[in-house]
Amino acid sequence: MKFRPYIDNSQIKARINELAGDIISAYAEKKPLFICVLNGAAPFAVDLFRACEDIDAELSFMRLKSYEGTGSTGVVKQVMGLSEKLEGRDIILVEDIIDTGNTMAKLLDDLRQHKPSSIRIATLLFKPQALQHPELHPDYVGFEIPTKFIIGYGLDIDGLARNLNDIYILDED
Repeated sequence: MKFRPYIDNSQIKARINELAGDIISAYAEKKPLFICVLNGAAPFAVDLFRACEDIDAELSFMRLKSYEGTGSTGVVKQVMGLSEKLEGRDIILVEDIIDTGNTMAKLLDDLRQHKPSSIRIATLLFKPQALQHPELHPDYVGFEIPTKFIIGYGLDIDGLARNLNDIYILDED
């Protein structure tokens, strides 16, 4: 497999600052709970959370798994859950990528059972052509991308490449 550069770190940082501005405006009088979906969203979640320094906010983590290699297994497994009380909270769910939407749909169903005040979705990457859940509408989208496999900036291939600062796309030529 060969990957080529796709989105460089300066573009990622600039877009995160824009998203943070939108979040700061929307949550100026609130205290949102950012929930990072591990492992892939960790770099994005931390950078986004820090960029939102003008509001009071909290950060927590949960871990789900639905990928092996370059493809989704179709089964979403919760590996690590939350300990915070979610009832009445404003939640910003932070994900690295939404493609089919299976993981996000399952996660939203689970979180809604805890009766939060609101749930908004922030995703670094969104593949609208791959979405199988038309009811899903991410509120904060870093970049819309084609339905190709990508790595870097938290996104992996079998656990590797998460530490790359830029995002790379599978070169199928």
